[in-house]
Amino acid sequence: MSGEFRVRELVLGIQGLALLRNAVDGDETFLRERVEDIRRFASAEPVEEKLPDGGATVSELDAAEGYAAWSAVYDSLPSSYIEVEEPVVGKILDDLAPGFALDAACGTGRQTRTLLARGHRVIGVDQSPHMLDKARAHSPEADLRVGHMEELPLDDDSVDLAVCSLAMTHLHDVTQAVAELARVVRPGGRIVVTDMHPFVITLQGQCLFVRGSEELAFVRNHVHLLSSYLEAFGAAGLRVRACHEPLFNGRLAPGGYEEAVGDAARAAWDGLPIVVVWDVEVPARAGED
Repeated sequence: MSGEFRVRELVLGIQGLALLRNAVDGDETFLRERVEDIRRFASAEPVEEKLPDGGATVSELDAAEGYAAWSAVYDSLPSSYIEVEEPVVGKILDDLAPGFALDAACGTGRQTRTLLARGHRVIGVDQSPHMLDKARAHSPEADLRVGHMEELPLDDDSVDLAVCSLAMTHLHDVTQAVAELARVVRPGGRIVVTDMHPFVITLQGQCLFVRGSEELAFVRNHVHLLSSYLEAFGAAGLRVRACHEPLFNGRLAPGGYEEAVGDAARAAWDGLPIVVVWDVEVPARAGED
């Protein structure tokens, strides 16, 4: 299913959310500015020059086309999601002995590099050859394979650890992907899954990126409630050790629509969890340590 929208509607939504969240205790000047901005962006007067890509229509790309386009700039863009996720994941990984590790939906190999630096032998899997080319340039020593999260090209019980970062949001349902991680990780092993928090996807919708020189595009995010993950973990026989929900850190995506209304965007997301990090264990079999 494909879709499109205009940047102006996103900007109006951000202003409205900032107004809603601050209506009771917000500063009067801030509230007046939000109301004025809503009037300005909703009016018939041209405001396109104040919006990224001139307020043009933003088109949806499927995962293959989207990540092929995104791969060119993916590593160079700062991201609040990555910035709040990495310290949590790093603390989990620091407590694990080196072994065989899977980076599922590895993209350009961000977590592959993290795992290699901690002494793991790493298999990276991604559906995008373009992303894998970038990962291979960064980490030629890793075993990088084309494949999907829902059908991993690995044998049963073949790794000690699996990491899947900020990728399952693109799936309609997480059940099969979680089951695949459980299948390839040995009993007693660990699984670390991070994802866009359902709060931010429900409120924000889609994350935009610059395609080519200046055209905005998006790959669809799907809302996965925490209960959906818990059901998938339970169905796969996994045990949850911890769930972390790091908060928005104030950084807005460069070149996106939020920078055009920075004060409103920061107020809209302030104090909200934007990522969920799951630390999950594959139980040892009876009679095994």
